[in-house]
Amino acid sequence: MAIASLSSSLFYDRASAAMTSLTAQADTLNTQLSTGRKLSKASDDVVAYQRLRTIATDAADATASQANITTAQGVLTSADTALTSMTNLLQNASELVVQARTGTLNDTDRAAIASQLSSIADEIAALANGKDTRGQPLFAGSASGDAVTTNADGSHALASGATSTIPIGGGQSVQPSENAAAILGLAGGRNAIDVIAALATTLKAGGDTTDALGSALGDLSTVSTQVIDVQASLGARGARLDLETTRLTTVAADREAVRSGLEDTDYSQAAVQLQKTMTVLQATQASFTKLSALNLFDYLK
Repeated sequence: MAIASLSSSLFYDRASAAMTSLTAQADTLNTQLSTGRKLSKASDDVVAYQRLRTIATDAADATASQANITTAQGVLTSADTALTSMTNLLQNASELVVQARTGTLNDTDRAAIASQLSSIADEIAALANGKDTRGQPLFAGSASGDAVTTNADGSHALASGATSTIPIGGGQSVQPSENAAAILGLAGGRNAIDVIAALATTLKAGGDTTDALGSALGDLSTVSTQVIDVQASLGARGARLDLETTRLTTVAADREAVRSGLEDTDYSQAAVQLQKTMTVLQATQASFTKLSALNLFDYLK
């Protein structure tokens, strides 16, 4: 009797364990199919869960990097637009200087040119003091105020020092602009704004302006070259940002593929596995029901 009792208990325990396991598998598969996720908690797959956390962190870092890249691109665009306008103004100033050197102008003509040059100097100063997409000075360099300030004697001081950089991920950063001194500065602490303004004053005063006009023309050519060089440098930085954006997009696609493989439910595979599990569960339940109904007389027949 004891042996029969032990065998009966073992039979029921094994059957119960098998059906419990199969039922749990079926529940898990049903959950995966309904949620679209293979993992609902860390214990489902510790290694995969940790990998998913790393992927989520990487994705957040990439999102922050792309936001910084977008900001840097906005600053570069603002700087490029301002520099293009400066180039046009410097060209206009050079044309006016050439016109003033013809020697056929009267005082009224020279006064008109002087007025235009004064306006150009003011416009260049205004462009240099422009703001970027963040509302910060475009060409202020390391200074916190304007890029161009007016001294007590009416001359202008240009901001210098490296413009703050913007991190773009992977330990990299980009400097989206330049300081005003690097753009408009001249040897001896002079600058294009003062050169143009001084020339306007000289023309208004009359007299011999030959030397002043010749010197100004050379200065304007120097500054124009500097502006073009800075613009080319900023263009190269913009191209670098475009490449980094492309890289981040490619990495994001690869990262999403890995995440999906770890986390997302393969509906076809899960459906087949669920059907298989349910078939085995039903067969196990049927066998258990049939065998548990047998008595000793049935075994002896």
